[in-house]
Amino acid sequence: QLQLVESGGGLVQPGGSLRLSCAASGSTLNSAAIGWFRQAPGKEREGVSCISSNGGRRNYADSVKGRFTISRDSAKKTVYLQMNSLKPEDTAVYYCAADFGPLCYYNTGMAEDYGYWGQGTQVTVSS
Repeated sequence: QLQLVESGGGLVQPGGSLRLSCAASGSTLNSAAIGWFRQAPGKEREGVSCISSNGGRRNYADSVKGRFTISRDSAKKTVYLQMNSLKPEDTAVYYCAADFGPLCYYNTGMAEDYGYWGQGTQVTVSS
């Protein structure tokens, strides 16, 4: 089993930055692809970014390209989402998800593609 725990959310002003972390326990994270998803009130969950198991592939939603960066630290079994130039429309609950299947080739994929999820962390961008 793989357990995921997100952290790093909070309240930030427009233009600010946050770094989200997704820490794994249980089974190794190193052979899993990781996706970050977000869900705003009244909206569907959408894929934000993903990273392949070896870190060789990274994909981003058009809405966050150039502002968000995904990375992973295999030694710490942690995946990060660095979010810069935050906008009010980035406000959502952010979730990390993992799966051991072939993911993150061209995009984040669907939420249904991921079998393991964290509990989510709230990101609020507001002045």
